[in-house]
Amino acid sequence: MEAFNRVIDTISGIFLPIINVLMAAALLKGVLLLSVNMGWMNETSGVYTILFAISDGFFHFLPIFLAYTASRKLKADTVTSMLLAAALVYPDITNMFSQGKSLDFLGMTVNPVSYPSSVIPIILAVGVLHYVEIPLEKFIPGTIKGFLKPMIAVVIVTPITFLVFGPLGALVGSGLSSAYSAIYDFSPIAAGAIFGLIWQPMVVFGFQWGMVPVIIEHINTLGVDSFLPLLGPAVMGQAGAAMAVTILAKNKRLKTVALSSSITAILGVTEPVLYGVTIPLKRPMVAACIAGAIGGAVVGTSNAGAVAFAYPSMISLVVYLGEGFWTFFFAMIASFFIGILLTLLFKFNEADFG
Repeated sequence: MEAFNRVIDTISGIFLPIINVLMAAALLKGVLLLSVNMGWMNETSGVYTILFAISDGFFHFLPIFLAYTASRKLKADTVTSMLLAAALVYPDITNMFSQGKSLDFLGMTVNPVSYPSSVIPIILAVGVLHYVEIPLEKFIPGTIKGFLKPMIAVVIVTPITFLVFGPLGALVGSGLSSAYSAIYDFSPIAAGAIFGLIWQPMVVFGFQWGMVPVIIEHINTLGVDSFLPLLGPAVMGQAGAAMAVTILAKNKRLKTVALSSSITAILGVTEPVLYGVTIPLKRPMVAACIAGAIGGAVVGTSNAGAVAFAYPSMISLVVYLGEGFWTFFFAMIASFFIGILLTLLFKFNEADFG
């Protein structure tokens, strides 16, 4: 339990310094999505393009922001950490990996992995960087240490990240996608309950990207995807848990963060809730996941589907119109209130907010 608490404390300590900007970007993204769906804005307009660059730019380059905060938490050099993160999201590499192309590094294959918006690879990389810097600090002469230490450090840690940390997350994600297919074929209700329970923890560790190829393949070949609707209750469970925190909290900053992040979750972006509220407070996270499992099981009875790739939210409902829609919609609303109720019952320690 102590090790688990240390992990939670580390993740919270890394995200809390950027939580306000995270919420701002998430809220702007939600407003843009709503504006497009309502016909108030065109995706090809210059206004949309610039505003979307603001909202999506934060998430695309999230590893660089995390490198900054992780370096302070894990005691690694800040600028070196940011250089390492910049290599992960370097456009040429990102484009190559998005096309499924691999790289060769000294005879070792670097598998294509998506690093924009990723969380765990850069945190692990900065953690390793801390230990790599210790002997370099000790043995490199002072006159050349300023430039030689960061150069050697990134040359060591960057390949490790590309070869080990990124593929590890992708491997887990791929395994989860295979598990989903097997479970759904056996019982859609069980699939809804299980993935409603674990989806938000998957988001924390970046494993959700392993499901993207499955979702796209379903839409391209079948015209509809069965997985996305199962996630709606998990999203709304987080929103409900944050709303309950808003009701119970005495700390004004916690109230503000909880209310704002609850709204962004309703709009479909849960990172502010996860990193700013439910993970630091722990019990609301449990409440939200249980709510997601209950709602997910209900959606599993409905044969609901998504006809396009849009994560479930109150502003992307049009994608889910069709068979099972009303069951899906009811399950989302129910999960929101279950998240509120369970959080009110479980309560939480405000001191964990930091």
